[in-house]
Amino acid sequence: METGGPPAAPGQPGQPGQPGPVLGLRSLSFAYQGLLEIPYEVILAQRDTLEVLDLSYNLLEDCQRSPALLGELEKLSTLILDCNSYSSHVKFPYMPSVTTVWINKNKIGNLPIFVEEIRSKFPNIKILSMMNNESAPSYFNGGSLDQYIDYRQYVISQIPSLKILDDTEVLEKERAQAKKTYRMQRTREGSKKRKELQN
Repeated sequence: METGGPPAAPGQPGQPGQPGPVLGLRSLSFAYQGLLEIPYEVILAQRDTLEVLDLSYNLLEDCQRSPALLGELEKLSTLILDCNSYSSHVKFPYMPSVTTVWINKNKIGNLPIFVEEIRSKFPNIKILSMMNNESAPSYFNGGSLDQYIDYRQYVISQIPSLKILDDTEVLEKERAQAKKTYRMQRTREGSKKRKELQN
């Protein structure tokens, strides 16, 4: 008899007497599993082929085992972490193969810290979605239009490789404006520091 609840994630070992995990998978989903930590044993069995990993709608957070071991997935291109409890201080491994990160609806509050982590650990990222986080103001969480524009300009200025931020394409004119705005801000901050040192 079948029981309620979501099916087991592909690649998870079955009941005793059933075959173990299937190897050579390109995609794995552990969504809606109530996970408190990343099931590395199952995931790393697919290290030679895995391209898409979905860990969304779980209970993952910084104080548990971090995503550090995911660095062994040299072919991974898409990492989905929506609806967990990751904060701005989450630590990722260096993963140059990753081009897409979804981390919507987590607990990211400090934008500069988080953006620096993304920029340095995913140098080839093209798609980043972080909607419905405190540090990504929009109509989803009570942010104003000005706050939303400033948020986009900051992220785009810091991660030049981005093609899509949240659900919106990064336009060249937006990229140019972001670069101009945050270059001016850095110049003003530098001038202020120099004046403080002179006084």
